[in-house]
Formats: sequence, C-alpha cells, structure tokens
Amino acid sequence: MPGIWVVGEIADGGLARISTEVATLARGLGETAGHDVSGIVVGAQPKKAADELARFLPRVVAVSEPATDGNAAATIVAERIAALARNSGPDYLLLGAGPEGRDTAGVLSAMLGWPVLANATGLGWRDDGPTVEMSVFGGKLNTTNAFTGGRGIITVRPNAAAAEPAASPGKVEEASPNGEPQLPRVTVVDSVAEPGAAAPIEEARVVVAGGRGVGGEDGFKVVQELAEALGGVVGATRAAVDAGWINYAHQIGQTGKIVKPQLYLALGISGAIQHKVGMQTAETIVAVNRDPDAPIAEFADLVVVGDLFEVAPAITAALRARSG
Repeated sequence: MPGIWVVGEIADGGLARISTEVATLARGLGETAGHDVSGIVVGAQPKKAADELARFLPRVVAVSEPATDGNAAATIVAERIAALARNSGPDYLLLGAGPEGRDTAGVLSAMLGWPVLANATGLGWRDDGPTVEMSVFGGKLNTTNAFTGGRGIITVRPNAAAAEPAASPGKVEEASPNGEPQLPRVTVVDSVAEPGAAAPIEEARVVVAGGRGVGGEDGFKVVQELAEALGGVVGATRAAVDAGWINYAHQIGQTGKIVKPQLYLALGISGAIQHKVGMQTAETIVAVNRDPDAPIAEFADLVVVGDLFEVAPAITAALRARSG
C-alpha cells in the first residue's frame, strides 16, 4: 500500500465524521500528485467503519485487533499501523486532528521517526510532496508548510473540508495482525457521557452562540430557546465557559470546537480572533451586538445592532408563529 494512507477512526462502531473529511482531502491530493490513496481501519470490529471509508477511497484495509476492545485505542492502533507502514512503505499518513487522531499521530511519529504537521486547514501538492496550510498565532496568520524529508504524518482539523463520496465505492480487504501488541495498554475503567445537544456541535447546520454579552447562566436560556426554534445547537465563547455559564462541550474557538454550519448566529459575541478561528468558515454569519464597532462586524454577513435580549426573543417568537 505505497502512496498516501488515510487512518480511519472508529466512533460508536462506525466511521468518525472527521475521517470522511480527511479521506476527501486525501483523494484530491492523490489525484493531483498521481499517488495511490488507501484507507486503513484498526479495531475490534473494523468492518463497518471500513465499509463506510470505502465510499470515499478506492481501497481500504480493515485490520481486526481485539485488544482495542476495553482499552484506549490510540497506542494499539498506532502500533499496528506502524508495523504495516514499515513493510508496505507509504509516503504519508493522514489522520483527523481530534483527540484520538492526535494521540495516534504522536505514537506513530515516535515509532516511525516521522515528522508531523498538525492541524492542517488545507492540503496542496508541489513537485516533491504535499503542502499543508495551517492557521497560527490564534488565526492571525496562515502559513504554508512542507516536509523536508520524503515522508510524514499530517493531522487535519475538523471541518477543513466538506465530505464528498467518490463516484464509485472502493474495495475492502480484511487483515489480521501477527502477534500481540507490545506497547503498554491503558484500560478504560469508566466512560462518562456528557449531556448536550442531540447532534454534535461540529456537525450542526445551525449554531446559535452566546458570549460575554449574554451576562450569565440565565442569559443562555434565550440562546437555547432561539437555537431550538431554528433547529440548531448552542455554542459559546471561552469567556462564557470560563465564567461557568455553560459547559466546555459548547465552547467554540481556538481552544474549543471548530464548526462549519450553514448559519452561525452570534449573540453578544465581540468576535475576538481566538473565537473567530472556530467559526469563520460558517456559510452565513449573523451577529447581534449593541456595539456597531465590535470586531465581529468586520467579518459577519449581517450585523444587527441592538440588545440581544430584545432581538433574540423577537426572532424566536416570529419563528414559532410561522411554525404554528
């Protein structure tokens, strides 16, 4: 399997959404470079995720590894992929830059001695290898990076691309590794599901977010009501999360989630660069703020200058009247 490998991440038994985005970027990269692109999925039951990844790539290898069941998977997955990489000699490994992907990339780098370019926002190709677009200094600068050697690992940020299946599905091959994993295992002793929106915020088509201007935990009730009326989910700035008004699962920005909804409605958000990093790729950005000179006015598609506690309930009431 030389060329470019996409490491498919398993989530809830199937393929993680971020892996479909990485596969889409990798397929385009392979077409530009003239390189073969393959997928690899390692897990206790990898078939379902592998079948889903094959919708995006021409060839996928499903590696059955029972040791991932009940243990933290990243180290075990990385060990199996590293062994295959040594034998098959891929040029580049691409993973999602989520928690699981970052852990797996780190172990792969240590085992293979390959460099890592992390948090890619876009990929390109030049004569001697891939180019990796990255957002640095809190989103103030965009850089173009490349490997100095012939091989490397790239992690891709969520929502860096829209997932697009290939014209025809690829083939899935099943494989079983030899021997037992040698690296120490980390047993999962408990799993806690945090209550939140019905859909993950990264996948929401509509996000209604509140910032410092919401004023407190009670103020987020207005945000929640509008989100429900729009069929969306609630987001927040770091300032709101740090103040304890809402939990971290809703945080958007440099130290939170990266979202790419069709509509992003910002209530009482100034638009600091750290927050902009997490939502600037939304298709339509609407801001409600009392300050017409707030930074968010510079990149929002529409700015409503007014009190969010008057504007948001009015929008909610109008939406409910229409649906009624």
